[in-house]
Amino acid sequence: MIQRFIELGEGYSDIYELIELAKANQHRLHHMMALHTTIDNKELTSLVVVLKPTDPGKFQPLYICREGIPNPNISPNKRYSLFSETAQELGKQVIQLSVKPSTIFNEKELFYQHLIGILRLNHYLAPLQ
Repeated sequence: MIQRFIELGEGYSDIYELIELAKANQHRLHHMMALHTTIDNKELTSLVVVLKPTDPGKFQPLYICREGIPNPNISPNKRYSLFSETAQELGKQVIQLSVKPSTIFNEKELFYQHLIGILRLNHYLAPLQ
């Protein structure tokens, strides 16, 4: 199975696309997540929509708005509220995890591989097959 992050942006206007992806694919919606991190003493959050794998093909997309939203546990904000409300409408809870920032990795692809490992370890994604 191929599991891959697809970056939409940092969560400004692209947050609406992330929400629409969740709504349009609610039959495939697996998880909605908030990944919290700290960059330059700023508490930031990445929002993620995880879909179930395609059949056939076994491709599992993880759509992400990376590190552009203030951490809602520290400073509540409208963008996170919209994401959380959408999760409730779709019968999902927002899974919250603390992760390392992407800035400590030399390449974004290494950051995404790191996140996939964490999500597999916590059984949010199927193991490597």
